[in-house]
Amino acid sequence: MRIYIKGILLLMTVVVCAAICGSSVQAQDAHFSQFYANPIYLNPAFAGSSICPRVHLNYRNQWGAISGDFVTYSASYDQFVQVLQGGVGLRFLHDRAGQATYSVTQVGFDYAYHQRIANRWTLNFGVEVQYHQRKLDWSKLLFGDQIDNKKGFILPTQEQEPVTTKGVVDFSSGLLVHNKHAFFGVAVNHLTEPDESIIKPESPLPMKFTAHAGLNFYQSHSTDVMLSPNVLYQQQGDFKELNVGVYTSKGPLVAGLWTRLLERDAVILVLGIKGDMVRVGYSYDVTISKLSPITGGSHEFSMAFQFDCKPKKPKLRPIFCPSF
Repeated sequence: MRIYIKGILLLMTVVVCAAICGSSVQAQDAHFSQFYANPIYLNPAFAGSSICPRVHLNYRNQWGAISGDFVTYSASYDQFVQVLQGGVGLRFLHDRAGQATYSVTQVGFDYAYHQRIANRWTLNFGVEVQYHQRKLDWSKLLFGDQIDNKKGFILPTQEQEPVTTKGVVDFSSGLLVHNKHAFFGVAVNHLTEPDESIIKPESPLPMKFTAHAGLNFYQSHSTDVMLSPNVLYQQQGDFKELNVGVYTSKGPLVAGLWTRLLERDAVILVLGIKGDMVRVGYSYDVTISKLSPITGGSHEFSMAFQFDCKPKKPKLRPIFCPSF
């Protein structure tokens, strides 16, 4: 167990060092609090890590008390393919804000090479090619020349509608190392920092760095009762987030507690039920900053379907990491 603890401490050192470095940010990716319920969105190296086919569905309602929609939908499919010696995946994400005035749609194709290494460890290296589209619904915008002094916004605008949709091709990569008792990984999204501007002359999408790690402790060498402490750091431009949490499970029941340390803005409560083929999770972000009366917290739901299969040569083991 000492080697696992040393590995986690090393990764946490890298995380802290990375937190010191920042750059300007023009945009940020959609955010989820059930990090491992959306695995290939977190890190493309997770593609095929369960060996058998699986489907993940996610829904997040951000800041429900604020007027306007801040909603994210996500769906993904991945599985291990023996002839490719790795996993393949397909994911879809749609994020909208401001009563659907502004939206982001992503479609990503993933591949992760799996290699068994010493002492029952497995190394995954993943890449993703993604089509990324941003859209502004001009018809839902209001301008000053539409105002009638007595009746409000009733007049047509003289503003000329510009190009309101922009699509770019994007690339990401990730690394994952795991065995039954520990896992850690890193991922870098938006490697080329593509220009996704709609109206402005130039607006590059900042590179996002993710580092995550966890340990699995079992009671009496049984997988029925487990305690899993975790750490996850993400940085995208000026945005930095360090999450520290723990999951505990007994049989089909899972509970988790996370906190964000850098900004100290939220505590995340997670509850889930996992069966052999279906997993359902719910989480609530409790805002603990001064914004608490304004945001109303964030709700997130997830569902996963794990299909049965019989690999011809089961040399690689599925990853043992939290379900949510």
